[in-house]
Amino acid sequence: MTPQGVTGELPPAVRLDGIGKSYGDHHVVRGLDLDIAAGEFFSLLGPSGCGKTTSLRMIGGFTDPTEGAVLLSGQDVTFLPPDKRDVNTVFQSYALFDHLTVADNVAFGLKRKGVRRAEIRERVAAMLERCQLDGLADRRPRTLSGGQRQRVALARALVNRPQVLLLDEPLAALDLKLRRRMQVELKQIQREVGITFVFVTHDQDEALTMSDRIAVMNEGSVEQCGTPEDVYEHPANAFVASFMGTSNLVPGTYRDGEITVDRGPALPVGNRPGIADGSRVSLSIRPEKIWLSDFEPGMALAAGVIRETVYSGATTTYLIELAPGITLSVLEQNTARSRMEDRWSGGERVEFGWKPEHCLVLG
Repeated sequence: MTPQGVTGELPPAVRLDGIGKSYGDHHVVRGLDLDIAAGEFFSLLGPSGCGKTTSLRMIGGFTDPTEGAVLLSGQDVTFLPPDKRDVNTVFQSYALFDHLTVADNVAFGLKRKGVRRAEIRERVAAMLERCQLDGLADRRPRTLSGGQRQRVALARALVNRPQVLLLDEPLAALDLKLRRRMQVELKQIQREVGITFVFVTHDQDEALTMSDRIAVMNEGSVEQCGTPEDVYEHPANAFVASFMGTSNLVPGTYRDGEITVDRGPALPVGNRPGIADGSRVSLSIRPEKIWLSDFEPGMALAAGVIRETVYSGATTTYLIELAPGITLSVLEQNTARSRMEDRWSGGERVEFGWKPEHCLVLG
């Protein structure tokens, strides 16, 4: 099977060739094929138990695969121990040494490698500055904020100049505001140092914000691999559509360019080559792609009843009942021209529409 990834003359920084991990009859990872390019920010995304952390641990050498091979820049490292691989890992817990200063934590790996003292001082100072830790060199980790500790763990890993940096949900313990700021900073640092990052997360927004490419995993397999725009705008199946943010999935029967909703109306979706008339399908459309006014020519139109209005500051979400038991979520931005009295209320019947290119028909 051809790995899902980039092609080129140079071997990928990481290649997973049919990699798998089983415990008895329980398959945690199933025949995974992936190529990760040098200098790429690559995310393994999926729900708890999907196999993403196990995959990361097999790349790092912390877990031996049951089948397949792990290659780093073309070299088979499948059964090499972690200290024999040119990788470093940043864990969710950070694993810092509280009895050491920030500078000594960052220098720890270099000292173990026997790097000269002068070079250690130079590399540590440069990395502290890059990670916005200059001025904190003599502090102890326990006196730092969560964001600062995360930067120390990152600096300690990067100062060793690994070929690949593995990150196992390193932002999960941070509060929302700090996590969003660190997402931007982490991506900036990755671009500056040019090291391949393999990032594990269950947070869709996090993966979309930082990644060059995303592998969406489910039950030990990759459901889809592509750019953030690819997996969000063109999900390969219902699982990806529902997991990547919010998507309306409306079940029905396809015939003559329409999907007839169970106990509901027929929704125009246009001709869909490859989908036979009479097929059971799901219409997938994002809440932000649905319009409630100012319809344009050629848009697909339908109607329903407002069942709930949820105001969230920057946006308002409307829950529209399309048929018994089938509700659509519609998201509208609250702009400077938006007025409270213009919002729809529960019980009102409304017309809504979407552009045909913004909906997907999933078999």
